[in-house]
Amino acid sequence: MAAGEQQGRGYLQRHRIPELLHRLSALVLYHRPDRPREFLIQALEKVKAGRRAEGEYPNLMDEDNVVAMFGLLDVVGQGHITAAQYR
Repeated sequence: MAAGEQQGRGYLQRHRIPELLHRLSALVLYHRPDRPREFLIQALEKVKAGRRAEGEYPNLMDEDNVVAMFGLLDVVGQGHITAAQYR
């Protein structure tokens, strides 16, 4: 691998660019907005605000989704799941 390519990969990893692009792509596919560019700009603004602790980081799942998923795993209503279920 060439030195320039290695430096570029290091830069992307340090700034977590692949993860950010993956998350943004997933958000667009999940929400399928009519204006994807505006949606992405708003999502990036939320990321920026979230990093400054001024807002909420954009997520695919909200609290209701987490509760529903937990309910699917906790079928008998014990209030907890096993480590195997978590994995």
